[in-house]
Amino acid sequence: MAGKKIIVCDMDKCAGCELCEYACSIYKDGEINWNRARIRHIRIEPIYDIAILCRKCESPECMRACPREAISVIGDSSVMIDEEKCNGCGWCVEACDFGAMRLDEVNDHAYTCDFCAEYEQPKCVEVCPFEALEFTTLDQVSFDKGKRALMRVIQEKGAG
Repeated sequence: MAGKKIIVCDMDKCAGCELCEYACSIYKDGEINWNRARIRHIRIEPIYDIAILCRKCESPECMRACPREAISVIGDSSVMIDEEKCNGCGWCVEACDFGAMRLDEVNDHAYTCDFCAEYEQPKCVEVCPFEALEFTTLDQVSFDKGKRALMRVIQEKGAG
């Protein structure tokens, strides 16, 4: 299946353990600090847990909102932030519809998930003990969901 790869979270599998956040902060910043993670675990009470991160928008609002032109898109729509140009104003954080942009208040610049570009697989996906995170394309997600729905229909017909 063609398309840009993103990390998707299966809410039915996510247990809210936050290991994804810890792994991200360790690999990106060398410390266990979920406040530094590029992935965010969100609990929607009372029953849903989900991970939120960059969606590689075709035309990112964060990039348009940046007054210093510190945000660019490269390759397969990956958002890159030039830390030299960024002054941490936060316009990109406000503009991101997904809550994926973060501010590093210590170093005064924005940051977001780069899908562990330096590794073959994003570290958050590797460490998820419940296999709730997957590095895949939206086309593949759609195909897999359709296949599961069809299997449920077939099972219901066989049971009836």
